[in-house]
Amino acid sequence: MNKQEIYDFIKSKNIWYEITEHKAVFNMDELSEIEIPYPEYNAKNLFVRNDKKKNYYLITIKGNKRVDLKEFKNNNGTRPLSFASKQDLMSIMNLIAGSVTPLGLLNDKDLKVTFYLDKDFLKDKQIIGVHPNENTATLWLKVEDLIDIIKEHGNQVNVVEL
Repeated sequence: MNKQEIYDFIKSKNIWYEITEHKAVFNMDELSEIEIPYPEYNAKNLFVRNDKKKNYYLITIKGNKRVDLKEFKNNNGTRPLSFASKQDLMSIMNLIAGSVTPLGLLNDKDLKVTFYLDKDFLKDKQIIGVHPNENTATLWLKVEDLIDIIKEHGNQVNVVEL
């Protein structure tokens, strides 16, 4: 799905959402320069794979946090992890670097990617800001709605302490 298809899909779900259109951003520093309505709920996404290149993971955390991949491996029982290639990102989720988002899982036809979501998103307002498969906007959703969308698609969802 491209950006417009994501918008149409979300609208068809009859769930709460807001859209913030903005210039293309490629990292959290660039995003911090843009005025957005819920900066504390913005997501940072890491697309990683194991050392055998067989298992892929999307790790989504609050924008101000970091993930230690060794600690993640130990806590979640994976093999050693590293960042997946741009080619893997394109072939599996049809995304370019800088546009990684949980909504890219809707393009994961073979359900290769396991989703890990930071439990912190379930505190406070329970809102999450993610790209709509392009880095020129942020789509704000209720966290539970995002989880439901991904589960409905078929990807495994894990909500964990990160």
